[in-house]
Amino acid sequence: MTEESAEKSITSPAPSANESKSPGQLAWRRFKRDRTGVIAACIVIFFFVVALCAPLIAKLYGKDPYTTYGFSTPGLLGDNGFPVKPNGGIDSEFWFGVEPGLGRDVFTFLLYGIRNSLLIATAITVLVVIIGVVIGVTAGYVGGKTDWFIGRVIDILLAFPSQLFFVAFTPVVIALFVAPDENTPVWLTVACLIGLLTIFGWASIARLLRGQVLALREREFVEAAKVTGASPARIIFKELLPNLWTPILIQATLNLPMMVTTEAGLAFLGVGLDESTPDWGVMIGRAAQIYQDDITFLLFPGVSMVIFVLAFNLLGDSVRDALDPKTKR
Repeated sequence: MTEESAEKSITSPAPSANESKSPGQLAWRRFKRDRTGVIAACIVIFFFVVALCAPLIAKLYGKDPYTTYGFSTPGLLGDNGFPVKPNGGIDSEFWFGVEPGLGRDVFTFLLYGIRNSLLIATAITVLVVIIGVVIGVTAGYVGGKTDWFIGRVIDILLAFPSQLFFVAFTPVVIALFVAPDENTPVWLTVACLIGLLTIFGWASIARLLRGQVLALREREFVEAAKVTGASPARIIFKELLPNLWTPILIQATLNLPMMVTTEAGLAFLGVGLDESTPDWGVMIGRAAQIYQDDITFLLFPGVSMVIFVLAFNLLGDSVRDALDPKTKR
């Protein structure tokens, strides 16, 4: 080795460790350093595991959320309909106590309530993200009259009082398929909830992505792709979407807890799932009627929902900071 080459090898800077890592690996490294985000992710994963394994847990526990143990087992409920034992009837047999009035097992009812609420919220979030991405990217890339029309539809949806519309219109939609003297099937209620919440949920993410695409379509790499004769579909999937995963993922992580609370709120108001179906909102709505006499039935669904929503919001903030380190909480 000559003296000159030896001097260059000494003075040339060593390659940084970050230079050999992809943006995804760098984001994962930043996320792992965020202790709050890691703890929040563990809590969220725990809730989803509980939701998926609810039937297995209930089988091992030996009870189900539909049996009215207060009627079939003497001594559980008093003459006033409330549990005879203190603290909502909590004991070694009923871990979270029994429901006042019907005497259903609170533990299994909460397990299935978490399961149903998360499944509905996840389905809505997936549909909202898909529709929002398709419409937002289409409006931003095509432009012209298409962009103007989609923009006006988004403005109307964002300005519409969606919560009031849900309360007023959900019974109307269900009445179109079910006669007044018939019981509403659970699947129809779930389909109605998913459909209405999806219709009014995609507008915000579509507007965000539309703005992102309007900025990206003028960049050099998009113009270069057009010059080479790339089709619009190839430009969208190969050039635009890879640069949109960050806002899409962030919006999805922030949207899911909002859908959980919205669906629970509708059930609380009596326009979602009925009292016979396990649901977070159903439990809170039922507990609101009796909490002055027995607050235990409100404690478990209320605390669990607060923990889940808080953890998921913190997870969304951590994901945003990991993907875009320039942002600050």
